[in-house]
This record gives sequence, structure tokens and C-alpha cells, in this order.
Amino acid sequence: MSNPASADGRASAKSADWRTPVVMILGGCLIAMISFGPRSALGFFLTPLSVTTGWGRNIFALAIATQSLLYGAAQPFAGALADRFGSQRVIIVGALLYALGIFLMAQASSPAMLYLSAGVLVGFGLSGCSFNLVITSIAKVVPDGWRSMVFGAGTAAGSFGQFLFSPLGVGLIDAYGWQAALEIFAGLLLLIIPLALAVMKPRPVPSPVAAAGAGGPGAIASLPIQTYRQALREALGHRSYVLLVLGFFTCGFQLGFVTVHLPSYLIDRGLSAKVGGWTLGLIGLFNIIGALTSGWLGGRLPKRYILSCIYFSRALAVIGLITLPASPIVALSYGAVTGLLWLSSVPPTSGLVAVMFGTRWLAMLFGIAFFSHQVGGFLGVYLGGLIYERTGSYDIVWWLGVMFGFLSAIINLPIVEKPVARLAVTPA
Repeated sequence: MSNPASADGRASAKSADWRTPVVMILGGCLIAMISFGPRSALGFFLTPLSVTTGWGRNIFALAIATQSLLYGAAQPFAGALADRFGSQRVIIVGALLYALGIFLMAQASSPAMLYLSAGVLVGFGLSGCSFNLVITSIAKVVPDGWRSMVFGAGTAAGSFGQFLFSPLGVGLIDAYGWQAALEIFAGLLLLIIPLALAVMKPRPVPSPVAAAGAGGPGAIASLPIQTYRQALREALGHRSYVLLVLGFFTCGFQLGFVTVHLPSYLIDRGLSAKVGGWTLGLIGLFNIIGALTSGWLGGRLPKRYILSCIYFSRALAVIGLITLPASPIVALSYGAVTGLLWLSSVPPTSGLVAVMFGTRWLAMLFGIAFFSHQVGGFLGVYLGGLIYERTGSYDIVWWLGVMFGFLSAIINLPIVEKPVARLAVTPA
């Protein structure tokens, strides 16, 4: 006669079998696509919202800048919670806050309401369901050889969200108005909740090997369990990690400014809103290629060299955009070139964190690097609106982005790509 307890155990194990690494990667990529899409399309709402309300561009810019800052500030805490308790609950709560913020943004009748909705709620919501949290969570359950490609796939999925939602946002605004478009976006974000079920397996009781973060073949059985305080102290005292974090600031500055202000910049130069929509769409489309290529190269070339080339090339692309005569060809060419470099910095950056410190506290440590990214995003978005209102031009911010690009290309070169001393011992 069979044991009911054993049968229940087998049934329970079988019910969890569907969460294979492939299923988790696909679910995570869909979450990345949906979460990144609406945020990347918010720049198209700057002009219609400002015209409807009579607010200056600096009001919208401050709301989105606040969003970027809070998104980054909350990311290490969201990552630590996911590292400690698993990702599902964090992702679901984040999706609910994100959808609520986008919905209330459509109802905003005062700058304070816009700051609360588009800034605070969306910022905190993004920290819980962004592709950064998803890809770092998935990286813990795939073989080491897959890790760089997983980072690239998750990043590429977010880029496809940008490609999809940019022209979708323009079309919805034209057809139904900007408020209805935001409400539709809010409804689509709720799709993240069922997808969260695919992202994380039930977490086993951590062993010394798993807690150390080495993982897979070659794990160090003798390594002690590392607390989050020890992980923070180790990372913040590591010169290469600090350089990586500083360089990631530039990525945020450039991406934040372009995402929010590029459509209006192109309109100011005599191009149509549709050209802006397709330019951002091309950035998302070509970033699929760039992110996957970056993830593939990250397993074959030094990651610091990849990052240096990305930042240097971005600066050159900006110089071309702002110095050549305005035309759809120039704008779309900029979108294609920039797309190849857009989020391709994420796979080598997250990969370097994993190489140096392992995966135990990867979401938290990458979250700290991402906070630097979002501080840059805050400055890029806010300075764009502020300087435009005072000078009537975005030129100063474009050239700041060029300068930061060249500096980051230099900063990444001295990074040492090897595990910290705690991990650099003979495998058990």
C-alpha cells in the first residue's frame, strides 16, 4: 500500500517541474518586455500633457526624473528582498504599484499629483518588476555558461518592449488621446502578475555553497555563509566595483535624457512626432541585436573592453545627431546606431558583478550599480527640462552626455575581471 505522504511529495515535486530554466527565462523575458515598454514610451506624453495642462516641460521632466531616482534608490532593497525571499512577491507588488502610477498619471490635475503618480508610484513599482530584478534572479538558476546570454536575452526582451510600445504609444495617443493611452498601458502592465509565477522556483534552504554564491561545478563547500552586510562591505571596498558603478552613471544619464526628450527635440528641429516614435522604436529594435551580441561577446571577450567601446561609440553617435542637418534619415540612423549600444551595457555590467562576487547577492549588488545608473537618469531627464526652459535648447545636455561618454570609456579600462579573494580559492 503506498504511503500518502510520499505520494503527496511526488505530486508536489511534479507540480513544480514545469518551472524549468527555459520556462523561467521565457517568463522573465516577457516580464522584461512588458515592464520596460510603457516606461520607455513616456517621452511621447511630454508634449500633449504639457499642452493640455499648460505646464512647462520642466514639470514633466521633474516627475520622470523623480521616477528614475526612486527606481534606482529602491532597486538594492528590492534586490535584497528578492535575494532573501524570492522574486515572485516582489514582482507582483511592483507590478501593482507601476500600473496604479500609470493610471493615476492619466488623471493628474496638478504637478503634485503628477509627481506622486509618474514619479513616486511608478518609480517604486519599477524597482520591483523591472528587467534588472528578473534577469539577476534567473541568473541564479541557470548554468554558468548560460549566464551572459541570459543577461543579453533579458535585456533584448526589454528592448523589444521599447520597439513595441513606442509606435503603439504614438498610435494610441493619436487615436484615443494621451489619457486613454496611459490607461491602456496600465491595463497591460497587470499581465506581469500571472507571468511572475514562472520566474522563481521554490527556494531551498540555503547551503553554505549556495549562500557563498559560487554555484555550479567548482563551488566552494568550505565557504561561510555571507550576510548582506558583509556583501555590501566587500563590494563597496572593491576598486573595480566602484569604477563599474561610476561608469554606469553615464549609461543612465544618456538613456534617461534620450528616452524623455528625444521626441520633443526632433519636433523642435522640424520633424514629425511619428519620426520620433520610429526613432525610439528603432532604438528598441536594434538593441535586441546589440544586447544579444553583447551577451554573446561577454562570454568571449573582456567585459571592460566591451563597456569602454559602448560608451565611446555612444558619444560619437550623439555628435553625429546634433551636428548633422535634421532629417528623418539622420534621426532614424541615429536610432539604429544607438540601438546597438542602448542597453548592451547591461550584460557586461551585470556579468562583471557576478564574476567578482558570485550570485548570492547579485540582485542587490547590481541594484547598487543600477542606483548610480538612475542618478544619472535623474540628472539627464531633469537637466533636459530645466535647461530647455531656461535656454530654449537641449544642446548643453547633449554635450554633457558626450563628455560623460568619453570619461566612462576611460573609467572602465582599469577594471580587474576576476573573483574576489573570498572566491578565488581552489574548488572543492
